[in-house]
Amino acid sequence: MPTASRAKHKFCRRIGQCIWNDPKCPSVKRPFAAGPHGKGRRAKLSTYGELLMEKQKLRMHYAISEKQLQIAFAKAKAGEGQTHEKLFRSLELRLDALVFRCGFAPTIFAAKQYVNHGHILVDGKRVDRASCIVKEGQVISINAEKSPAIAEMAKKGNAAPPAYLEVDLDNLKATLVRMPQIEEIPVNVKIMSVIEYYAR
Repeated sequence: MPTASRAKHKFCRRIGQCIWNDPKCPSVKRPFAAGPHGKGRRAKLSTYGELLMEKQKLRMHYAISEKQLQIAFAKAKAGEGQTHEKLFRSLELRLDALVFRCGFAPTIFAAKQYVNHGHILVDGKRVDRASCIVKEGQVISINAEKSPAIAEMAKKGNAAPPAYLEVDLDNLKATLVRMPQIEEIPVNVKIMSVIEYYAR
């Protein structure tokens, strides 16, 4: 996919912070854009530039393409309910996002790989589609018998999962106990700016 082939933290350097809160991100020590002029004064963004930046932060955080985000927005816009809430939840409830969030994978990119290669089970059944939406009460697990190396790495996960996930690292299981509240989703993005960007 397009985002996976790029330098993963180049965008973090540009905005001066890691969008995944990774303490090993180069932006922690060098919170400025790469290149000889990176330390210079940051240009003030236009209104459009600010909206675009928030949209890019959201897209990069979940490592999805522009087309995937557009489709997610179109689905969130349809029907009843707040568009920004439906969009945020639909991205957070993707299988790859929850595998990353519960600590089974060190990065969102690794989480996508685990899912695509069939290492992840949902309610005991193998699911190899990263965009699969996990429903309340469903259990995510790792097929330890077929993927011992992945299982061993997953047990070392030390990320504190959000309140809407119940994680059992010993048994490599995570349950979506309830729908996440918008303020609980650990993504540093102004979601209303994303909605404004697409509503232009």
